[in-house]
Amino acid sequence: MSQQHLAAPADETAVATVAQHRDWWRGAVIYQVYPRSFADSNGDGMGDLAGVRARLPYLRDLGVDAVWLSPFYASPQADAGYDVADYRAVDPMFGNLLDADALIRDAHGLGLRIIVDLVPNHSSDQHEWFKRALAEGPGSPLRERYHFRPGKGKKGELPPNDWESIFGGPAWTRVTEPDGTPGEWYLHLFAPEQPDFNWEHPAVGDEFRSILRFWLDMGVDGFRIDVAHGLVKAEGLPDLGDHDQLKLLGNDVMPFFDQDGVHEVYRQWRTVLDEYAGDRIFVAEAWTPTVERTAHYVRPDELHQAFNFQYLSTDWDADELRVVIDRTLDAMRPVGAPATWVLSNHDVTRHATRFANPPGLGTQIRTEGDRELGLRRARAATLLMLALPGSAYLYQGEELGLPDVVDLPDEVRQDPAYFRGAGQDGFRDGCRVPIPWTRTGSSYGFGTGGSWLPQPANWGELSVEAQTGDPASTLELYRAALAARREHPSLGAGESLEWLTAPEGVLAFRRGEFVCVANTTTAPVTVPSHGRVLLASGEVTVDGTEATLPADTTAWWTTA
Repeated sequence: MSQQHLAAPADETAVATVAQHRDWWRGAVIYQVYPRSFADSNGDGMGDLAGVRARLPYLRDLGVDAVWLSPFYASPQADAGYDVADYRAVDPMFGNLLDADALIRDAHGLGLRIIVDLVPNHSSDQHEWFKRALAEGPGSPLRERYHFRPGKGKKGELPPNDWESIFGGPAWTRVTEPDGTPGEWYLHLFAPEQPDFNWEHPAVGDEFRSILRFWLDMGVDGFRIDVAHGLVKAEGLPDLGDHDQLKLLGNDVMPFFDQDGVHEVYRQWRTVLDEYAGDRIFVAEAWTPTVERTAHYVRPDELHQAFNFQYLSTDWDADELRVVIDRTLDAMRPVGAPATWVLSNHDVTRHATRFANPPGLGTQIRTEGDRELGLRRARAATLLMLALPGSAYLYQGEELGLPDVVDLPDEVRQDPAYFRGAGQDGFRDGCRVPIPWTRTGSSYGFGTGGSWLPQPANWGELSVEAQTGDPASTLELYRAALAARREHPSLGAGESLEWLTAPEGVLAFRRGEFVCVANTTTAPVTVPSHGRVLLASGEVTVDGTEATLPADTTAWWTTA
């Protein structure tokens, strides 16, 4: 596959046709399940597919449209399953293919769609291709499917270039050849157990198109593409040089991220997906320097959605939020793609903790902060997000207002970035602690055998059982918000909004008969009343034509 310039956007007729075809995913609410931390069916302390299957009615009743499952493939688990040894098998810790089949069938029976993670940038070092590449030694055709290179220096003792791993340290590891001598180096943008595929080799593309068909034939409704921006590397693998090493997640232009050649891959994948009925979709995890670059991934002949990381990383500030909202809508409109909105996932600090801390600390926070403040802002931010045009992604447990667990003992941590250092902060375990279902029990209903990461002592009061039926709870707020999205046509899918005049620090916009007002300040504000209060994250006082919105509160009005 040759490196090439970005193709010109599709003609206006094609874009208009796509925009008019209002598929389910354009306004969907998609719920991310991290299987090892969702529900444990067999009491081994690890969540599994049977556990997810048993909890599907909860997700149906919550009001989501689809469930995205983080990886459950056969894996040594060096990076929580993002190191895949066999893309067509379920890891025994999660069950087997029959469990996956039953989960997909049950979900469809409940009206839920299933999206699975796909990891195409790298495999596990225990993948059959890589094991054979090592065993066969230099010159093995299998080595051409990865990035094997001779080292620099008199004896090849230096890495081939200066690239660094996302998890810290060099992005290259030297192998010991079958005869016991130090040999070539292989590229791994993440952990050494995750060698990068060489997408210039046609066998790699052939294999992944086959993997797509395998899971599509199983009935999945789409794929979330891990590191979608990373598959193609710049020709010659040039040194980073003066690039900011701290911006490895895509906020700077990098020779191994967001290369134009990735778009050829996705155009080929789209032809595979379009062979199948049922509005199947692709969503990209694509860290790019700008939201405008992100829009390249969702042109009509490529992917359907791309995560909006610019929005996720924006502070709770009205001016900053308005800028990223406008830029997102403006970038997506020309390509006919829906905007996506997300506040939390398995790689970043939960937004209830991010907003509990001072702004500017990034997406990986190591302190609990002001828990009450964080929850109040998280609830307000959620209502704001769910009011925006497009699709929204929720991360398991955020509907319970869960904070990050910031005091996990070092000896229980499993994030590979924690052990390598100098890359990501390595504190992703804090957002991956198993969620609580009941007030009591060894793991608050997660399972009968404890949990793979320890849960805090107060987890029971945040459980599904404790919050169900409490109108002031975060869980019931989510349920009400998702019900309102279904009932009111002005919510969900769309490509624009009308900004309204509002006091400083307040966002106000109209979508048809629906009005959303978000107060991001630390004091109450007086705003016009826009009809009937449909829902609010805090106590709103209405007095005639005016309303008082408390600090860090979002309210929805309807004029219908």
